[in-house]
Amino acid sequence: MKTSELGEEFIISFEKVRLIAYDDGCGVWTLGVGRTKDVKRGDVCSAKQAFDWFAAELAQYGYVVNACVSQPLTQCQFDALTSFTYNVGATALRSSTLLRLLNAGDYTGAAAQFPRWNKGTVNNKLVELAGLTLRRKAEQKIFETGAYDMHDGGTKFTGVFAFTDIISGVVQ
Repeated sequence: MKTSELGEEFIISFEKVRLIAYDDGCGVWTLGVGRTKDVKRGDVCSAKQAFDWFAAELAQYGYVVNACVSQPLTQCQFDALTSFTYNVGATALRSSTLLRLLNAGDYTGAAAQFPRWNKGTVNNKLVELAGLTLRRKAEQKIFETGAYDMHDGGTKFTGVFAFTDIISGVVQ
């Protein structure tokens, strides 16, 4: 299974597209569409590079979800898990109670785990982050209902991916 176009749009709506590296608020330098690998202050990229990285990383995280999940998934459940893994990383997914419950066939219990992953380290303290709380609730909703609540507040069911709509939202 691979991430749907609507799943891609959902992830981009939360990660945004940034062409100049920025501190994500937790001390992690980020560039492109949520890329953190080898990113440092002052790094820049083109929109094309940002989307090339996104496509490659999304495929890697989709592979992880496919490899780790032993139960059947709907496209929406796969998209929610891939978004989650894109944000928290493969190691976090592999060690999560969410995955353990899902692989035991407890879809309801697994869905209930999404909101628990809403914290980040700020000034050496683990704190709830509003953006992560919103994203985890949205991922949970996708997993449970198939409704994709985009970060801009809109809900989509269509799956139409418009590159020009996303690129117009690029933050420089």
